[in-house]
Amino acid sequence: MTSHSASQRYLSTRGGSYDLSFEDVVLKGLASDGGLFIPEEVPSLPEGWQSKWRDFSFQELAFEIFSLYISRDEIPEADLKDIIQRSYSTFRAENITPIITLDEEKKLHLLELFHGPTFAFKDVALQFVGNLFEYFLIRRNKGKKVASREHLTVIGATSGDTGSAAIYGLRGKKDVSVFIMHPKGKVSPIQEAQMTTVLDANVHNLAVDGTFDDCQDIVKALFADAETNKTLKLAAVNSINWARILAQITYYVHSYFSLVRQTGISDLKPRFVVPTGNFGDILAGYFATQMGLPADKLVVATNENDILHRFWRSGYYEKKAVHGREAEGGIEEDGAKAHVSGVKETLAPAMDILVSSNFERLLWYLAFQTSKIEETNHRRMEAGEKVKNWLEELKKEGGFCVSSEILDAAKEIFVSERVSDKQTLETIKDIYCCDLPSHEQSKNTAATTGTQHDGHYILDPHSAIGVAASLRSVQAAPGVHHISLATAHPAKFANAVELSLKDQPGFSFETVLPEQFTGLEKKEKRVTDCKADWKAVGELVTKQVEQEIKAQH
Repeated sequence: MTSHSASQRYLSTRGGSYDLSFEDVVLKGLASDGGLFIPEEVPSLPEGWQSKWRDFSFQELAFEIFSLYISRDEIPEADLKDIIQRSYSTFRAENITPIITLDEEKKLHLLELFHGPTFAFKDVALQFVGNLFEYFLIRRNKGKKVASREHLTVIGATSGDTGSAAIYGLRGKKDVSVFIMHPKGKVSPIQEAQMTTVLDANVHNLAVDGTFDDCQDIVKALFADAETNKTLKLAAVNSINWARILAQITYYVHSYFSLVRQTGISDLKPRFVVPTGNFGDILAGYFATQMGLPADKLVVATNENDILHRFWRSGYYEKKAVHGREAEGGIEEDGAKAHVSGVKETLAPAMDILVSSNFERLLWYLAFQTSKIEETNHRRMEAGEKVKNWLEELKKEGGFCVSSEILDAAKEIFVSERVSDKQTLETIKDIYCCDLPSHEQSKNTAATTGTQHDGHYILDPHSAIGVAASLRSVQAAPGVHHISLATAHPAKFANAVELSLKDQPGFSFETVLPEQFTGLEKKEKRVTDCKADWKAVGELVTKQVEQEIKAQH
């Protein structure tokens, strides 16, 4: 562990790309060997942080945390503070990510992460990442003539929320083209409209005939192709980009202090419960705990696409539930078996992911942590080699199995829960039918605009998966404070909310519809349909970037 960022460097999870700077990894996104970037050392929270930071604002905490990973040589103090202030000035809640109590007796709290411009947790990271891209490009292009300016081509895949958050973070920014792929017909109508109605010249939406995993595979193939990288300077906005994970660490620390102030408990050790598909959001929590943030456990909450839940039950990470192992990880509470063979479309589409990209980062740390090699560089190389072999096996065989030692290490900090569509709808209904603690109704009205109706709280389906998992976890760990992450505004998922609450007296979906969404689906749209073919997508992107640069000249 290190406690400062003076010489913080980055390496790849697959063993290559050593000694890169923060700027390098932000702009590259994916390592040349196909791996994901991680810091050489996870910094420790500084001595006395619990008292020094206790009353810091979200922005002040972000500055302290980012400063542990970004050296002053790369981004001077004043510049970093300015980037942070601009990134979070777009949020509707004054304290950016407010926390409310759902059930005082059960000590269940909800961390609202959807107060950014696109009403999803990904705004917390992508407003920051967009401003980072702009900052680095302005610096690199200072004094250069138009023809020699560096131009960034940002490529991303989305299961719903990353796309609009990335677009809103990058729209109109100079010297940046942004291409977002979404699986055609597999994101919610509001999510699709949020993306496709942004008509800035540098924004391009691609509707891919396939799944989110197909979109994600295209992104990885483009990054891995030398010719494409030679023609275009590619950058990533998916959570494969390290800056996204870094930005999300802040709200774990912020929510911890919010609860310390609320409860008066100075030695608080909460459980964080995270609805997860691509593993980025909960991975930020893992880094927070490795830095020294007290946590009882991190709870991985999956929907019926449960590859992560099955891993924690069996040690097998595989795309399809294999006969004989289904009983360990694929049983719903009503006794029905979950046969997983490809991505299942659920009421929580942002979590409809078969392979969780960010899980690779955790695997590297688990391999490093359990290694018997003492010399650090050899230990890193061994971890990279293990990850590389596992991923090759996943690609060729459809899955792999880790040792019992690695699984035990994973279970030390993580537990998992699987939540079905039926349970998701029941949870939305159950929470709506419960009265919020009375003091919360007045204290947090401004923070929760659009998620409360006559004192009742309305969850989106992804947040409901987190709450359902929390309620099970409360039974397993009674007396422990639970912080469940609410990842999106309910208005983004009208189908699930209306399915659950249509029979509730006085409920009308219009009561949760923010004014920003009114009439959105009727606005002019710009989107290009394409096949799930990375070469065809690459040609399309190259052609459109050339046209865009030509128009700027």
